Amino acid sequence: MKLAILGGGGFRTPFVWQALLRDQGSPRITTVTLQDNSDERLAGMRAVLEQLAEGFVDPPRLETTTDLDVALEGSDFVFSAVRIGGLEGRCADERVALDLGVLGQETTGPGGLAYALRTVPFMVDVAERVKRLAPTAYVLNFTNPAGIITEAMQGVLGDKALGICDTPSGLGRRVALLLGHDPARTRLDYVGLNHLGWLRRVVVDGRDVLPDLLGDDGLLAHLEEQHVFGAPWLKALGVIPNEYLYYWYRNVEAVRRIRESSMTRGEFLLKTQGEFFENLPRAGGKAAQLWRDTVLDRSASYMAEAKGGEQGAPENPEPPETDPSQQGYAGVALAVMAAISRNEPSTAILNVRNASTIDGLPDDAVVEVPVAIDGSGVRPFSTTAPNLHQLGLMQQMKAVERHTIAAALHGDRSEALLAFATHPLVRSVDVAEKLLDGYIERIPAVAAVFGRS
Repeated sequence: MKLAILGGGGFRTPFVWQALLRDQGSPRITTVTLQDNSDERLAGMRAVLEQLAEGFVDPPRLETTTDLDVALEGSDFVFSAVRIGGLEGRCADERVALDLGVLGQETTGPGGLAYALRTVPFMVDVAERVKRLAPTAYVLNFTNPAGIITEAMQGVLGDKALGICDTPSGLGRRVALLLGHDPARTRLDYVGLNHLGWLRRVVVDGRDVLPDLLGDDGLLAHLEEQHVFGAPWLKALGVIPNEYLYYWYRNVEAVRRIRESSMTRGEFLLKTQGEFFENLPRAGGKAAQLWRDTVLDRSASYMAEAKGGEQGAPENPEPPETDPSQQGYAGVALAVMAAISRNEPSTAILNVRNASTIDGLPDDAVVEVPVAIDGSGVRPFSTTAPNLHQLGLMQQMKAVERHTIAAALHGDRSEALLAFATHPLVRSVDVAEKLLDGYIERIPAVAAVFGRS
């Protein structure tokens, strides 16, 4: 089978590659085609992957190309991790908002909308090419904001466009392990949109064990989300929020901490990853080690503002878990591919079409919920209705997402203004107008959306 990785010269590609190297099932991915718009990055990433493959028997054949159609043609699966506008665009996403006193973050808040505006047209074009060149392929989308991009692609590909995020399943796994249970024997009750969801139950042998955690201060102290949200808030909610809800529940503190930091997350990644790609051509046989070292720097300060740290000043000396066959979005993607291609029933939490899963949201809205996966595709499990707080926030943000998609597809400035102005973290039409003007002025790829005839 063939896997096309769009944005294959990017920093995340080795995670997917490592997951594939460890997979010995049948059928399996035998050809990986990396696609990127930079020959230099592709060459450097190829060196990293080849070194990571040393010692493995029969690794997949590795191809590289800058031609999107060549990469897609005949693919069985397409993994998308592109960044339209590059990290420079991400820095502008953050700074335009922060300069107006609004959250600057690439998926939550107006920064995510600016990212989506310039990314949706490209990804819809990708979907149309997939439909023509690889009509049976599934697209596993990791391009952010994942929920918006997946919903836009589903307009072309239907249920064969799936959004991947490891945060919900990673949270469930950590809760199960903290309570001494085997994650493979747990059933997670999770509901939300991408980066906007709640773990409501962790069921083991028919019993919800989540109250065991919320009722034990000693155990709760070891949960990362307790340090992000505080134990009183978790107990008041009675659920564990996705860590990105920090930007909602602690919005004032988040904006203040990011503005006080010496650099934003985007600026930190622009510096560190820029140094990585600058040094990669000279790394020779140490290319893979250079990548590993950069992973440690990148992971150590992830969501630093939520954890009392600062970008570039890691608080946690422990190295990250880098085995994607056990954890991480690459592991989730591999599990989905294996379940579909081998008809091996599995479960996951994915961004999928709502259908009738959550009352109060459109059937064709993309939601993030537990699903069953096998050779016939992906089907959401039935789920208990969200409470009013959860549903209300989901409805507000789904309306914002749909205005954003309409603005991106039609170059409609009014739809974009509606998206920014009705976002609950913006709260002002005047600020929304300044945000839209600022993104058009600072980011050429956003300006191009509204410059189409």
